Amino acid sequence: MDKTIVQLVDELPSDNITVKVLKALDYVAPGQWDNLVGFDNTVRAITGETDANVIKKIRDRADSIYLDPQNGYQAAIKLYQIIDKADAAMGTAALANKVSEKISFLSFLGNITPKADVTQTIDLVLKIAIEIIAFCKINGIPQPNPQEFANILANNYQNASLMRMAALVCIDGILPLGPDFLMKIQEIIGGATANDAIMQNPVFQAVNSSLPGNSPADKVGFLSQAFNSVQGWMNNLVAKTGITPQSIANGLSSFVQIADDNLDFVAAFLDQTTNYFEHTGIQTVARSIILQAHTLVKTEIAEEAKKPQQQDTASASKSKSDTPTQYEVNSTVEVWDEEQEEWYKATIQKIKDDQFFINYVGYGSSADEWVGEDVIRIRALESSDDNGFAVGQKVKCWDEENEEWYSATIEEIRGQQYFVHYQGYDSSYDEWLDLAEIR
Repeated sequence: MDKTIVQLVDELPSDNITVKVLKALDYVAPGQWDNLVGFDNTVRAITGETDANVIKKIRDRADSIYLDPQNGYQAAIKLYQIIDKADAAMGTAALANKVSEKISFLSFLGNITPKADVTQTIDLVLKIAIEIIAFCKINGIPQPNPQEFANILANNYQNASLMRMAALVCIDGILPLGPDFLMKIQEIIGGATANDAIMQNPVFQAVNSSLPGNSPADKVGFLSQAFNSVQGWMNNLVAKTGITPQSIANGLSSFVQIADDNLDFVAAFLDQTTNYFEHTGIQTVARSIILQAHTLVKTEIAEEAKKPQQQDTASASKSKSDTPTQYEVNSTVEVWDEEQEEWYKATIQKIKDDQFFINYVGYGSSADEWVGEDVIRIRALESSDDNGFAVGQKVKCWDEENEEWYSATIEEIRGQQYFVHYQGYDSSYDEWLDLAEIR
């Protein structure tokens, strides 16, 4: 199962190299970024809510919003993750977890090779393109629109989103390419061999399917549009803040021992040991979802408060044993066979507590057996979709990670996708599954 937004935020580190770098760049976007980690803590910080029950409702609703395939939140997170991981070197990944001591740069200098300007340029414009695409997915904009994004960037970008773009300018622009990085990028992407270099770039190949366009030339063209749309904003940021390679290095010197003559190595080191796009991307998505969930929950609470309080004394006094079971002797059911991974039609012969003695249709009495309620179901064919599934129906769902089938109930159906609630688990695990993942 994919991780929920609650899990992603809960797993964000409070301190590592990525966090140290972003804190060191605070002067570029003063006061815009707090490293909000832990989902409940993030809810409190963003909404001001302190009521544990309200926070729980927001948490549950947030996961539902995130997992809904009609929203673009999961797609945005995956883009942030891919663009960070595609060009990271595994050899120095362990350095990312060093949080206490000051890092001696010379100790690993021999393991790092600075990127060529062309490669660095391609990485930067790809990150800009991914930022635009993710922004559109988060905000429900059907097609990536560089100009609309540029307008929002100039006037409304803030918090983790603004810090991410500021870090892009510093870490992927000024530090490796120098103070004239914008001119250098323009020359490279406008060069005669730019298209071939871009299409052969491993990062481009990793995100190729997410870029708009029907041909490689279209996709490369989108990269140029993306860069051109934000070039003015980046130039204004540099002019307003006075960022230089040296000022960036000075900020980083609090935890990395560096010298002015190896700034390109510093850029390569940060490229390999940070995941600032993923880290701040999760925070951006979480903020958007939390605000949406908070609005829905507050509306829900207000509506509940308007309802007259009613108490059904008859049902309140009714004992559990009085509640009729949906299964009866001689009723036709389906029984799950764990080994065959299939449901088999059967008839209930006897019932004892929560155990059912069944006879498989088409099989002799030698196959009769006692089974538990967790492996039987009734299929309402009259209300089923074309695939034989219906809302409220018990199903088995395959978990690739654990290689195990889990019992669940279908809560909602949209085409070939099914929103399920896992039996015995809270709603934070609810998720959308494809047809191939359920039985």
